[in-house]
Amino acid sequence: MTAKEKFYRAYMDFFEIAERKRRWNLFEDVPWDKLSPDINSEERAIRIETYCSEEMLLPDYTAVGNELLRGVFGLAWFQNAWSYEESRHGLVFREYLIRSGLRTQAQFDTLETEVFSRSWKAPFLTRRQMSCYGALQESATYLAYRAQKERAEVEQDATLEAIFFLVSRDEAAHAGFYRSMIEIDMDEDRVGTLADLAHVIAHFKMPGDGLLPNYHENLRIGGGGISPRVFLTRAVFPLIKQLGTTRDELKSASAAVVPLRAAS
Repeated sequence: MTAKEKFYRAYMDFFEIAERKRRWNLFEDVPWDKLSPDINSEERAIRIETYCSEEMLLPDYTAVGNELLRGVFGLAWFQNAWSYEESRHGLVFREYLIRSGLRTQAQFDTLETEVFSRSWKAPFLTRRQMSCYGALQESATYLAYRAQKERAEVEQDATLEAIFFLVSRDEAAHAGFYRSMIEIDMDEDRVGTLADLAHVIAHFKMPGDGLLPNYHENLRIGGGGISPRVFLTRAVFPLIKQLGTTRDELKSASAAVVPLRAAS
């Protein structure tokens, strides 16, 4: 089976599970009637607004992904399925902020102008490197969203708890698909793929970092981020283990490939 055929089968597995088990409806699966404006706070508004802003960069993510993946059917179709699912995340955060009274439409108009005044660019050059990035970025987002689900449960915010349950489940599925892409690439070129993974780990940052105004400060104020230690221990190290490799092999692959790339 060729790599393209493997990518297609991986996408069909992803798509079938999404269709049968994971699809959710913003209007029916979120308990909007349980909103409690009395627990509103500016800290909460900043936290959800930061997530929403990062999701609002979706047009850029989609344009970059489609350009990289065009011509590989399974991957191109995954990109557009991913875009649809991520669009729901941006919508559900936006609806929460407005329906709860945490933000007004006028404030969102200002936010849109601010966010759309800048463009996100791919942090890495190749499809394989962006697969590595996707696996890590989706895992980091999953960890952040799961932590917020647990926080909402403690705070007895049933609406936000349901939202974070739904979006975190999507992020876990996305991370799993990117991991499958890396595994397929490893079958074709193990050393090159692991060198790419090592490069991405060394230069990783979230999409909003350096692009969204006051990104780190807003994460700090709103309590929406995860620590570097959590990222390493719960995203990076598990991915390395799941791929059946080690940090030593990543270092060896990087040492073997980097001189060759520099000479080419």
